[in-house]
Amino acid sequence: MADARIHRALADIPADDWDALHDGRNPFVAHAFLDGMERTGVIDPRLGWTPWHLGLWDGGRLVAAAPCYLKGNSHGEFVFDHAWAHAWMQHGHDYYPKLLCAVPYSPVTGPRLLARDDGARRALLEAMQAVVARAGLSSAHVNFHEAGEDDLFDATWLPRLDVQYHWRNEAGWSDFAEFLAAMDHRHRKNIRQERAKVARAGVSFRVLHGDEASDAELAAMHDFYLRTFADYGNTPALTLDFLRHLARTMPRQLVLVLASREGRDVAGALCLRGGDTLYGRYWGSALDEPLPGLHFETCYYQGIDYCLREGLVAFEPGAQGEHKLARGFLPCFVRSRHHVADPGFAAALAPWCAEEAEAVRRYAAALRDRSPFRE
Repeated sequence: MADARIHRALADIPADDWDALHDGRNPFVAHAFLDGMERTGVIDPRLGWTPWHLGLWDGGRLVAAAPCYLKGNSHGEFVFDHAWAHAWMQHGHDYYPKLLCAVPYSPVTGPRLLARDDGARRALLEAMQAVVARAGLSSAHVNFHEAGEDDLFDATWLPRLDVQYHWRNEAGWSDFAEFLAAMDHRHRKNIRQERAKVARAGVSFRVLHGDEASDAELAAMHDFYLRTFADYGNTPALTLDFLRHLARTMPRQLVLVLASREGRDVAGALCLRGGDTLYGRYWGSALDEPLPGLHFETCYYQGIDYCLREGLVAFEPGAQGEHKLARGFLPCFVRSRHHVADPGFAAALAPWCAEEAEAVRRYAAALRDRSPFRE
C-alpha cells in the first residue's frame, strides 16, 4: 500500500519523479512552474497560500501526486466559495484553513490528480479526505480539473460548474482571414475596425518566447502586470524573478506579446504555451489614456494569430468576460469538486450546487445562441 505524505515544498519532490506523472502538455502542472512559484516569492503564506503537496510513495517511488495548498482565504482561486465560508462561520465554525488542490492564481483546466493509473488517482482523493479529517480542516477542493477526471470522484465530492470562453480551430483555419471569413458580416466588420484603429494609432507588435526576451522586456511585462493590478486595487502576486525563472526553465512555453508605439513598449500580454493550446494569463498597459482596441489586439487577436502560425488548436485567454464571445471565443464548461467534512453542511450545499450547475447550463446555451460564426 502506498504511503501518503505531505510535502511542505515542491522542492522536496524530485522534478523527474513529479513530471513523470503527467504528459507535459499542460505547463501549469510542470515541476518547474509550481516550484518556481515557491522559489521566487509568488507563493506566500502571508497571502493565504502554504504548500501542502500530496504524494503517494511506494517505497522510494512516487506513484501519484497532487499540487495542494493549505489556504487561509479564498483569494486567487477563481472558484468562489466566499458565501460558503460566510455561512459556516455564521454558525460558529472555522471555514479556514481548507485544503486546495489547484494551480495558484491560474483558472486553467488541466490534470490535478497526477498518477500512472486511475486507481492511484482515486487513492489521492482518499488521501485528501484523510488529510481533512486528521488535520480538522473544513473541506478539500479540486479546482479546474479535467472532464476526464469526473468519474474518479464519488458522491462525497460536490460538483460545481462554470463557463469560460475559449477559441478552438476545429475548422482548420490556416490564417486570420479564414477565421474572420467564418464569422457573420457584423462581427467580421467589428474586428477589422478594432484592428485598424490600433494600426492607425501607430502600434506595432512582436511576439517573443522566453529565450528570445531580454531582461528589459521581461521587466517591462512585469511592470504592465503591476499597473493592471494597481488600477483595480488588487494585490499582485507574480514577481519579476518568477518571469525570469520561466524564461530560463520553460523558455519555449513562455510567450510574451509586446505592443510598441513611437519606439517604446506601451502594453503587453503574458501567455503560456502547452502541447496544443495557448493560455493567456496577464496583460497591462503603460498608456495614461486607453487606446481603443489595444486590449483586444494584444490579448486576443495577436494570440489567435500566434496559434494559427504555430498550429495550435486552442486558445484559452483567461476567466470570465462575455466580450470575448464577439471575438470568436465560445463558451466552454470548467469544473471543480468539493469535499465538505461536515455531513450536515455538505447536505445543505448539495442542492445549491445542483441549482447553480443548471443555471450555468442555461446560461451557456443562451451564449451559444449568440455565436458570431455563421451557421
